[in-house]
Amino acid sequence: MKRLKHRKFFSFAMLGVVAVALAGCSQQSSSNTPRNKTVAVSSKDVISTMDSSLNTDQIGSQNLNNTMEGLYRYRGKQLKPAMATSIAQPTNNGTVYNINLRHAKWSNGDPVTAHDFVYAWRRIVDPKTGSQYSYIYSGIKNADAIVAGKKKPDTLGIKALGDHQLQITLEHPIPYFNTLVTGSQFLPINQRSIKKAGNTYGISSKEMAFNGPYKLVNWKVGDTEWTEVKNHSYWNARHVQPKAIKYYTIKDPNTGLNLYDTNQMDRYQDISGDSARQLSNRHDFGTDLTSSTFYIEMNQKKLPYFKNAKLRQAISLTINRDELSNNVLGKTGTASHSIVPRDMTHHKATGTDFVKEPSALADQQYTSYNPKKATKLWQEGLQETGQKELNLTMTTDDTDTAKKQAEYLQNSFEKNLPGLKVTISSVPFKTRIQRQSTHDFDLIVAAWNADYPDPTNFMDLFTTGNPQNDGQWSNKEYDHYVKAAETTDINNPELRWKDMLQAQHIITKEQGVIPLYQVTSASLTKSNVHNFKITPTGLYDMASVIKN
Repeated sequence: MKRLKHRKFFSFAMLGVVAVALAGCSQQSSSNTPRNKTVAVSSKDVISTMDSSLNTDQIGSQNLNNTMEGLYRYRGKQLKPAMATSIAQPTNNGTVYNINLRHAKWSNGDPVTAHDFVYAWRRIVDPKTGSQYSYIYSGIKNADAIVAGKKKPDTLGIKALGDHQLQITLEHPIPYFNTLVTGSQFLPINQRSIKKAGNTYGISSKEMAFNGPYKLVNWKVGDTEWTEVKNHSYWNARHVQPKAIKYYTIKDPNTGLNLYDTNQMDRYQDISGDSARQLSNRHDFGTDLTSSTFYIEMNQKKLPYFKNAKLRQAISLTINRDELSNNVLGKTGTASHSIVPRDMTHHKATGTDFVKEPSALADQQYTSYNPKKATKLWQEGLQETGQKELNLTMTTDDTDTAKKQAEYLQNSFEKNLPGLKVTISSVPFKTRIQRQSTHDFDLIVAAWNADYPDPTNFMDLFTTGNPQNDGQWSNKEYDHYVKAAETTDINNPELRWKDMLQAQHIITKEQGVIPLYQVTSASLTKSNVHNFKITPTGLYDMASVIKN
């Protein structure tokens, strides 16, 4: 999911591959499961970790969602109680949630209790854990102070009032709190598993316990295939139909299509642009618009001249986003003029999409293809920063589509921006994430997938000091409006909406980051497999999948 670090660091989507010939523990485990009871699907990449405190990508989030159960769970677009017996309503002016929990068990036989939630939540905000997602707890009582090392983890605003009752206290109301805690970073953790595994927790399934629909078996980090079998200890197991979910890592489209057409896979998903175009007329082809956006970050700390807005604006104006989406990405992306995805958040009174508000549409002047203006701004920016020529390296993923996109951008930049030379560095997903986290790049094509369906989930990334702000763009006015939307104006829906629109205007005008496109997930699905419903956070609820 970099933070798609729960950045959900998002890998380029585009596919595949597996060394299907590889033999391994995960392969052996699946061979004992009847094929007609198993739903086999593709994955963009391998699982980096199953530690919910440390996971930062979409692949980990999907598999944690398959195997763990938090307070609530999305069934398609609908929020449903999970470990909570009902969807709690806050008291105390929106700052206190009292949540009753179901009587359930971990896969190792231990009872799932409120103490498991308390333990997990304290663990992720503890600076000793080193979670890149601890910031998402901001707003829960004392979370910011704990993350900053000013208070102890046991002062976090969560406590067990008994084995099956939680009380959560916020510093201020969070309108989207119930959707926020569907994220994998709010899952409980079995304490006995942590004690057994120690520092190796999450890198293999051996010492892990699961309270979700499935159990990950015989897996270790690096496996290109893995199997999750039905968890009969799951509280809602009778409504989980598949006996197992089998994943194949697919990076080569030909491999993916071969596995699918020979009936070794029931669903080939995240198909690349060229393949998606070629397959789009098939009856089993489909697409899902996700709440994920790709964008370019410019390293302003390493290259201070990128603090000049004209240089950033010029780069953005060289990009013909419609051409990029239609000709390069095909069925796997739609042009994006904002960091916030479309069809994710709507005004409660008017129903207007956040990114289709009049001010947002007016802001498209800063992202609409205009090479003549781009050249003018670029020359002015070079003069203002004392530069004559720039040699930049653009880091991107190493999938076929990512490489083609990089080549398209490289050509657009060099053709319209005099004195600019761009070298492409195509690297594996994990390497790209590492470079983002360590700010080891000039330009980088990054992505974010929604943790919860609210514009602030994307806007907060680029506030000053946010650990996900890889390019380290900074604007005090932008910070002000984002903070107001999350604190002082949070109980005033109209004012909060205006705050977020104003923040969107600032980052779009300044091109603090350069939006590229919103991901559309293309897939082939067998006719006897149903209920692949995407959630607002871009995950699939595999507990609802049915295979006839």
